[in-house]
Amino acid sequence: MKKSWLSGIWGFAEATLFFILPDVLLSYYALDKKHNLTRLCCITLLGALVGGGVMYCWGQYNFDTAYHLVESVPAINDELMAKVNEQLKSSGVLAVFTGPLQGVPYKTFAVQASAAHISIIEFLLMSIPARLVRFLVIAYVARWIAFNLLRHLQRRHLVAVWGGVWLVVYALYFYHFPS
Repeated sequence: MKKSWLSGIWGFAEATLFFILPDVLLSYYALDKKHNLTRLCCITLLGALVGGGVMYCWGQYNFDTAYHLVESVPAINDELMAKVNEQLKSSGVLAVFTGPLQGVPYKTFAVQASAAHISIIEFLLMSIPARLVRFLVIAYVARWIAFNLLRHLQRRHLVAVWGGVWLVVYALYFYHFPS
């Protein structure tokens, strides 16, 4: 039960102003076969949808404040926000799906979707595959790696590899997307 709540809260937090992906938590859960990854990914999705809805509404009702607060999140800057604006204008609601797959934070789309004339229903419906596909892929790839490629490692070494991978991922991400 605790894992479910944490997954949902993390999904919500990352969709709003937290900058560490729920994939970190989901891939950690993947290191233990007793966890139902599909269930945890769906709960994470629910949290992300609530968070995305909050950000959408905030952007709709107080765009300037929401925009600038999102822009202040680590690895998000005015250039990235302008890129999201262009993607939303050129691709419409499809940008909500493709952008986060390219490493662009979901919250940047959520806060700007209303201004791009995307309804909250369209935004949330596109958010389902946009978020869930990545959550499932990361979780199940992590599980496959842990139990196939790294099966010989003791638990503590497996956790060390997991932590090392995420440290490298975030170092590269922050290098590529400086604030």
